[in-house]
Amino acid sequence: MVLCIVVMIVTMLYPILMTAFNGLKTNQEVNTFPPRFLPQTWNWSNFKEGWAYIQLPMFLKNTLYVFVGNLVMTIFVLGLASFSISRLKVPFHRGIYFFILMTLFIPASSYMIPNFVNLKDLGLLNTFWAFWLPAGANAYFFLLMKNFFDGIHPEIFEAARIDGASEMNSYIRIAVPLSIPIFATLAIFIFSNAWNDWFWPSLVLHSESKYTLATAIYKYVINARSMDNNIKFTILFMVMVPPILVFLVFQRFIMRSVSLAAVKG
Repeated sequence: MVLCIVVMIVTMLYPILMTAFNGLKTNQEVNTFPPRFLPQTWNWSNFKEGWAYIQLPMFLKNTLYVFVGNLVMTIFVLGLASFSISRLKVPFHRGIYFFILMTLFIPASSYMIPNFVNLKDLGLLNTFWAFWLPAGANAYFFLLMKNFFDGIHPEIFEAARIDGASEMNSYIRIAVPLSIPIFATLAIFIFSNAWNDWFWPSLVLHSESKYTLATAIYKYVINARSMDNNIKFTILFMVMVPPILVFLVFQRFIMRSVSLAAVKG
């Protein structure tokens, strides 16, 4: 068992370390055969050159716009919807719940073209609403929040109603503060999707000023033919670092999400 764990650790760390060390080599050293794991000379100036090669701050800002907008839509739209199904017992709530659960079995590739056509008809292509609007219909996030709200004691909301609180006040002043763990977990998932997704942004965004970081890396770094390989590795390593830091800071929420991910009927 220890040997298997060591093999897993090595296979996971090797690509990260190889990217970092190749980013510190000269271009000739990267292309030599047989390859060397450690660089002969540590060229820290490659990071400065890689940072200046493409407008990383602009693409990072666009990625954060997508992340923040998706998070707000998830908390506002999906939060209210899951709270209504869980606590208000709206008419046909069980049918609505199972309908949303059923959509999880539909492959994402089958509704990608209908989503694109709808956004085109609404005139939302090449805007961040092409990300924010679909974020309000994420069935998996809906089920996570619904299951979390089911675990909150109903006596809290009944006491709020007796004191004259409306359902909206109960959601904002009671449900939201108690739901910080699930919102933090969803924030990690949303950040990961916004950071890593390149295919959907490449479909709906048509101007360079709107590209997310993953799309820009794919178009201007991965597909670049005249770019030195050591600079490519430098940029790729700089893009790897933020998700690693997010995991290290919020790992306790990620571990908690394992128990939250179970879907109850």
